[in-house]
Amino acid sequence: MKMLLSIAWRNIWRHPGRSGVLIASIVAGMWAGIMVSSWANGLIEQRVNNVINEELTHAQIHHPEFLTEREPGMYIEPHDEIITFLETDSRVQSYSSRTLLDGMIQSAATTSGVRIFGVDKEMERETTTFHQNLTEGEYLNSELRNPVFIGQKLINKLNVEIGDRIVLTFQNIENEITSGAFTVSGVFRTGQNLYDEQTVYVNRDDLSDLVANRPLYHEITIMLHDREQGEELVSDINEEFSGVTAETWIELSPEMRYMTQASGSYMFYIMIVILFALAFGILNTMTMAIFERMRELGMLMAIGMNKVRVFTMIMLESVMLTLTGAAVGMFVGYLTVNYFNRNGLDLTAIGGDSFEIWGYGAVVYPYINPEEYLYVMFLVIATALLAAIYPALKALKLVPGEVVRE
Repeated sequence: MKMLLSIAWRNIWRHPGRSGVLIASIVAGMWAGIMVSSWANGLIEQRVNNVINEELTHAQIHHPEFLTEREPGMYIEPHDEIITFLETDSRVQSYSSRTLLDGMIQSAATTSGVRIFGVDKEMERETTTFHQNLTEGEYLNSELRNPVFIGQKLINKLNVEIGDRIVLTFQNIENEITSGAFTVSGVFRTGQNLYDEQTVYVNRDDLSDLVANRPLYHEITIMLHDREQGEELVSDINEEFSGVTAETWIELSPEMRYMTQASGSYMFYIMIVILFALAFGILNTMTMAIFERMRELGMLMAIGMNKVRVFTMIMLESVMLTLTGAAVGMFVGYLTVNYFNRNGLDLTAIGGDSFEIWGYGAVVYPYINPEEYLYVMFLVIATALLAAIYPALKALKLVPGEVVRE
């Protein structure tokens, strides 16, 4: 085997130009595959973290029918008992109770549909990072009467400024239309254009007074010390309390569930496409090498090298040639991914701002899971072996006597 390895390695470099071109193409393919996969992973991780930290949190509690019907009367009845449970549970880092309504927002310029979040400013600060999206004014200024925190896209649409009055219209608990005047306190920008255009935040107490003249809670959001404990906590809450439904962030967002489940397969599919293209290069190179070395192979077979050794030698040449390029490509990819993971990959110059329409940021932090490199190595070896089968079988058809005579 040592002799076969030595011969195979020397045969690769008999034509350094041809082998070098193939290795360079493999390096480029590996690097491109790793970068595209790491970019996709970074986008998904960014999106998931933003949704969890800014809005969904790790788990939420609602009336069983609230998320489908969104009626004001579908509030959480055992609210105080649930809060007592959460305060004594060591898994819970923080929580916040919200009043949620769908309604209309009106200014002197226009009217638009909105989703209204009634929140406790201090509890929200401890539970989510949404307040960090503030771009102008203050986050629910307590000195104003009925302050409202409004998105950048919406404030432009309504043509209002900080300190201007707007009117929110919605149903109260009796299903009667109710309106309230609010003062624009601050402006936020999340990078999600649709969210910024259809969402407003107000003080929970101000909203509850208009809806029911008493505290009313439609949602309890929960942040945990460990995200993996979400299913366990949700199960305990559902067993402990009737008339409510607790769900994890994955259950609340089918989009996030699909993205996290699919993220692990991106590398596999991307590399399959790249290696499929590279396989033709390997096949072409090895076939040319066989035709150029027919006399040499015939002489080796004539002096006693059996067909198994010849087949093994050709397969080794293919694997060694491919692995050389793959190793360099993965190393370069590893260095590139690590650099951009620390410093971020800014896509603004190539239209990265358009990602904001779908809720993604223009700066991405790519990453690759260590096990994904093992998948790539397995695919590379499999591709090299498959691509070398035809040239190897071609060599086995040689008749030593005829080759020597020629």
